[in-house]
Amino acid sequence: MKTLIRLACILTFFGISSVMAGETKPKLILQITVDQLRGDFPTRFLDRMPEGGFRWLLDNGVVYKNAHHGHANTETIVGHATLATGAHPSVHGMVGNVWFDRQSGDLTYNIEDPRYSILTKGAGVDQSEEIDPTQRVAKSDGRSPAAILCSTFSDELAIQTAGKAKIFGVSVKDRGAVSMAGHAGKAFWFSKSAGEFVSSNFYYGEYPEWVEKWNEEKYPSRYGGKAWELMLDQSTYLFGDRDDQEWETTMLPFGRTFPHSYGSAEGKGFTTFLTLSPAGDELTLDFAKALVENEEIGQDEITDYLSVSFSSTDYVGHLFGASSLEAEDNLLHLDRTLAALLSFIDEKVGLENTLIAFSADHGGPEVPADLNQHGFEANYVQPEKWEKESGFESLKERFGIGEDLVREYAHPYLYLNRELIAEKGLDQEEVEEAVAEELVKFEGVALAVSSTALSKGNVSGTEVVQAVLNNHHPKRSGDVYVVFEPHWFINDMDGLVVAATHGSPWRYDTFVPVIFAGFGTQPATIYREIETTALAPTLSALMGTKSPSGSFGEVLVEVMNRP
Repeated sequence: MKTLIRLACILTFFGISSVMAGETKPKLILQITVDQLRGDFPTRFLDRMPEGGFRWLLDNGVVYKNAHHGHANTETIVGHATLATGAHPSVHGMVGNVWFDRQSGDLTYNIEDPRYSILTKGAGVDQSEEIDPTQRVAKSDGRSPAAILCSTFSDELAIQTAGKAKIFGVSVKDRGAVSMAGHAGKAFWFSKSAGEFVSSNFYYGEYPEWVEKWNEEKYPSRYGGKAWELMLDQSTYLFGDRDDQEWETTMLPFGRTFPHSYGSAEGKGFTTFLTLSPAGDELTLDFAKALVENEEIGQDEITDYLSVSFSSTDYVGHLFGASSLEAEDNLLHLDRTLAALLSFIDEKVGLENTLIAFSADHGGPEVPADLNQHGFEANYVQPEKWEKESGFESLKERFGIGEDLVREYAHPYLYLNRELIAEKGLDQEEVEEAVAEELVKFEGVALAVSSTALSKGNVSGTEVVQAVLNNHHPKRSGDVYVVFEPHWFINDMDGLVVAATHGSPWRYDTFVPVIFAGFGTQPATIYREIETTALAPTLSALMGTKSPSGSFGEVLVEVMNRP
């Protein structure tokens, strides 16, 4: 008895909850991820946000005000996989939305897997995809988590419960759903070509009946003939006078001013326009609610896991920029969507029975032209012109390699022709270093790092270089990592000119919110810097599972401090 009392005192002293002692566990872990939600966004327009959404999270959660991704390539799959695994891309392997596969000689889309086709006929690769051009890289409609090289928290929960935990991931984006559901869960995402939420036969032989019924209701078509309209009077908005900025992307009939028309439900691009607006998040919420009800999530003694990844903020940021009327109104709509989700979970499961982990896959930049007005030298970069510059031509002459020196540039990586370099008896690292030295001479390039040097540890230990190293996977990363100057980036997404693009190691792209709330969490605001690799091991510690196989992140003690 004395030993038990002493153990209880020790657990209490270190703030370790009764969950650790096996007494109570949440019925549901709800992980909410918002795509391109920079860390300042939850409070930027809080003065016009009522109770229930961001306010509830901020008032009732452990709020980390200085949370950052620790990897350099802040793209969607990279951030989602990091949140899911607690590992850097150097370990989980998702180094970018696309990478060059040296075995096949082709660019590879991160979760593409030709072995597992989408179950819905006609919902495969959409070559007309306007706003998510990385999808065009995919050669098949197959999707699975096989390319994620370590386990996720949800995987560990499945293992711990002998597969009894119900585990699901939902998102407009396939990579937003698949990454969080992990290898052991089930994922659903929105197919723009089919106008339905779909999955692949990695997860199911056929859809559950409720999924078929939900898709038969044709929820997207309800937006036909309608438009995205401002939630409030335009004069009340911070950016109310910015409804038509010259750098915004125009896609007719959606346009670049309010109201943004969705067009006919049968019109070209209709489902894409939905995802460029709050409607995309509303559809995600509707499907997630149907999933919770029909799969009876959080209704027994086994803790279930549901990931909901909202994507509209990312699309709006790309097309209109972070400081735009569209971005402001979208966040007000997102706030109401979050409030509706939390209210629904409270009704069905109880927020006191639900542990919420809230974050984002990356932040986002301001538009260069907007920054110019504030005195910044910011602009767009054009990598397609690099090889035509005289310095690069001289480099080719020096090594005796012509147009074949560069195999592929898939930002942020430059892939060289290794076979030709070896054939000519050249030293790979020497060529990489020479190319890197030439790249930093180009306007807008801050740093270029040799991958061979990274593998050998022959790099200086600056914060940016460490972030590049955290992104380095020897089998997937390119030969030279290119870092643009702050506020410089590519604005051409496979032919579509956009206002802004994330993907840098600079703080505006790494900065994200991290909030834990519900299930006895004691409200607190924390200002020390943390990394997003902390989310998965913290969830593991709370649930008493082992950490994901590649996770080396810290356990957040403030979340563990429970009554």
